[in-house]
Amino acid sequence: MRHSRVHAAALTLGGLLVLAPVGVTPDGCGDLTGGRLCVEGPVGAKGTFTTRYVRHDTAAPSAVQLGYQRKDARITAFPGWFDTLRTKEGSTAGAGTLDTAPGECVRGLIHHNGRDYVTEWLCSDG
Repeated sequence: MRHSRVHAAALTLGGLLVLAPVGVTPDGCGDLTGGRLCVEGPVGAKGTFTTRYVRHDTAAPSAVQLGYQRKDARITAFPGWFDTLRTKEGSTAGAGTLDTAPGECVRGLIHHNGRDYVTEWLCSDG
């Protein structure tokens, strides 16, 4: 009897593992409790960088400040901010032009309700 309970428990656990959602957070993104924050842009070159926030709950608009932070082998820079924006239908994005060097990294920032949240670093290959 004990063997069949252990076997049943193992099958149940195995079923849960198989049924669990398999999702990979894209490079330059960070999953937050309330949504996903991403930064996109040509790291290692000059171009437009966008920090985008998409909420899981689209019900109530909220004001958020969106920006970025840069780092290289020597220093991590202070945050730079694109703008304070309101979510519309659960999402918003801020953008600006940055001139990043090979070997540099950029991450997205969001400031909401007195707290800062960041994405993973998005780095150039150089």
